Amino acid sequence: MKFTFLLPIFVLFAGCNNTNDKGFTVNGKIKGATADLIFLEEASLGSMQPVIVDSARLQKDGSFTLHALSKEENLYVLRLTQQINPVATIINDSKEITVEADITNAEKPYTVKGSPASQSLVDYLSTSNTQLSHIYNMSRQLDSLRQPTAMDSSVLALQMKRDAAANQFTTYVTDFISESKSPSLSIFALGSYQSYASNQGLGLAPLSQQQMMDVINNAAAKFPKHEGLAALKTSLQAKQAPQAAAANGLIGQPAPDFTLPDVNGKPVALSSFKGKYVLVDFWAAWCGPCRKENPNVVQAYQQFKDKNFTILGVSLDKEKAPWQKAIADDGLSWTHVSDLKFWDSHVVPLYNIQGIPYNVLLDPNGVVIAENLRGEELSRKLGEMLK
Repeated sequence: MKFTFLLPIFVLFAGCNNTNDKGFTVNGKIKGATADLIFLEEASLGSMQPVIVDSARLQKDGSFTLHALSKEENLYVLRLTQQINPVATIINDSKEITVEADITNAEKPYTVKGSPASQSLVDYLSTSNTQLSHIYNMSRQLDSLRQPTAMDSSVLALQMKRDAAANQFTTYVTDFISESKSPSLSIFALGSYQSYASNQGLGLAPLSQQQMMDVINNAAAKFPKHEGLAALKTSLQAKQAPQAAAANGLIGQPAPDFTLPDVNGKPVALSSFKGKYVLVDFWAAWCGPCRKENPNVVQAYQQFKDKNFTILGVSLDKEKAPWQKAIADDGLSWTHVSDLKFWDSHVVPLYNIQGIPYNVLLDPNGVVIAENLRGEELSRKLGEMLK
């Protein structure tokens, strides 16, 4: 399987054009192109979408020349008319960059000359695609072998192998970022990893907000003159502060109420569970760490379900069939709700959810008394409350 790396939405450090900007040129040849025009796009701080900075008409042999101004190093994409995926992604670390691509060969990456950072990006994409394809193939095997009952040793062995490969890929990306000599490439790698960590079945754990902040802090210290990276750091710090305050203020407060449809489409309100201790469990079928945690949640439910305790599962899935299958496969025999809007679900900002699995424990009055209870900690806390 070929993985396409999209421009990460938080690559927000594009420099603003001004009269002191330095120019650079991108030329090359696109084989097999049927489009008339080629565009050079720069990541935009204002809109978080690529902004066209130059365009050119392709010659009969596919050759082109593009020019742009940039105050500092940034990320750019080459895109043909009416094509969503870029022909190439480059970094302007030199005055002249040459790109050649064959759009009829989806498996062969483009080639780039004159830009060390762009070549490192090509190498990163190639290595990442190889490793992710290997992880994806093992995940497909796991999906075909899993049964609703307990998994046998061969399936568990394959899952361990898949998880080891996922951990190896995470290490590769974090090491790559640490060793990168390009601020643009560092943030691109971080964004691409977070994007693929949300892919169903890959078993990649998304970096936490604090881990991302650590990466950005390190990059900003490594490249202190990069104004866009400094601005990104300041922006994320500003967003992190109120979110951290909100998270810290949740315990001891009434849980924000919400109403979502259950698996049969019937609306279920969180407030309808008042009178019981309720674990509101945020998860998803595509979330590997969630699926690993589910046996602990099942064990806690079986142990305390007859002691005025229940669970409300809130899924961040986007498709109904995988959600229902995961409920059945993992034996989650409590009420489940979801609007199937993925990270656009309104419960995400309501509970300031930064990642899943995540949960909050409510007392019979609907007040949050604990959050993020995992493993033995969940059973231990319930044992304290439900003596």
